[in-house]
Amino acid sequence: MEGPLALSRGIDRLNEFIGKSVSWLILLAILVSAANAAIRKVFDISSNAWLELQWYLFGAAFMLAAAYTLKQNEHIRIDIVYGLFPRRAQHWIDLFGHVVFLMPFVTLMVFYFVPYVSLSFHSGEMSTNAGGLIIWPAKAILLVGFFLLALQGVSEIIKKIAIMRGDMDDPNPFISAHEQAELEAKALVEETKALGEVRS
Repeated sequence: MEGPLALSRGIDRLNEFIGKSVSWLILLAILVSAANAAIRKVFDISSNAWLELQWYLFGAAFMLAAAYTLKQNEHIRIDIVYGLFPRRAQHWIDLFGHVVFLMPFVTLMVFYFVPYVSLSFHSGEMSTNAGGLIIWPAKAILLVGFFLLALQGVSEIIKKIAIMRGDMDDPNPFISAHEQAELEAKALVEETKALGEVRS
């Protein structure tokens, strides 16, 4: 199991680096939006290219961080039902979901996006909006995002099998919303006590 786990660690490192890096694109999108609004108000000048650049930046942050979100186990699920099962059953549910739902979907998306991006690139596809940007980089971001998500799916499957075999510890132990609220409340109480002691 050491070979697959080494592959999993490599994928995790890649997606963590990309996920953390692209978070800066949100700030960049905000700055572009603010500059565009200011220029439009002050000089009465605007361009569809600035609007589309905001969409590109936000879309890139969303798509390229999706794999990192999966690694952190932060995708939405119905914890009310999931939380009723013991942890081993939850691992089986996760493994089933990754193999039966996630991997076929992302594989299909990558398969269809390759010719979609290639056609857009070779045709020099442009936005239909006046003064808009070229389209293929946005489509390429979708392709890369789904490819990274597919890689992370492989990593998650490897880790789930390793956890159930006892070859590694659970990196994301499940905590119900109720337990999370209790932990946050305890942390807040301790922080308040510590603050009170410092002031006195």
